[in-house]
Amino acid sequence: MWYYNGEIIKTPKSMNFGDFQYTQDLFKDADKLAELGIKPYREVRLDSRYWNNSTLSVDTSGDEAIGTYTGNAKDINALKENMLGLIKKQLTSKLQVTDWYYIRKLRTDTAVPSDIQDYSDALYSEYDTKKSEIDAMTKMSHIMEYENRPHTEVRKAITTNAEGETIYGPKTTSIARDINMCMHWVASPNDKVDPAFVSLTAD
Repeated sequence: MWYYNGEIIKTPKSMNFGDFQYTQDLFKDADKLAELGIKPYREVRLDSRYWNNSTLSVDTSGDEAIGTYTGNAKDINALKENMLGLIKKQLTSKLQVTDWYYIRKLRTDTAVPSDIQDYSDALYSEYDTKKSEIDAMTKMSHIMEYENRPHTEVRKAITTNAEGETIYGPKTTSIARDINMCMHWVASPNDKVDPAFVSLTAD
């Protein structure tokens, strides 16, 4: 996009300067654009998850015109309700994997395996912790941090040997990640093991 004389130009177009008309090919010539005072334009928008964009102001003091929006914060309680709904949905989805054990127990009185019971208990414990953490939030910054918590993930490098077998490690790589804690659960079924995973640590 470009900016000229108070106008945001989203796509190339023909333009008149005095008695001379330029075709839209003008926008392929950076030097001519600069000569005519047409500047590259970009916008800085607030994160729409937390803010409603409001007034736009444009800074034309540099070689590039920069549009910046002011914003109004969204309702914190509404955001918290959405977060609580999300963790409830996550819990329900994860429990569906093992629900059949409990249905079988009701029908046949077959005991639920201890590892499945441990998994279910761990999920409910995580849910209760997340619910308490969300309930305690009083500021937008709390919500933003919780949904974008910086982590470092360490994974084993993956290679293939001469026999075509996949080899994990010994080299590792570190990856910076921002994690939504509503979506991050530690408990997992025993059959879901990632052989390349080493660690995931909050920064």
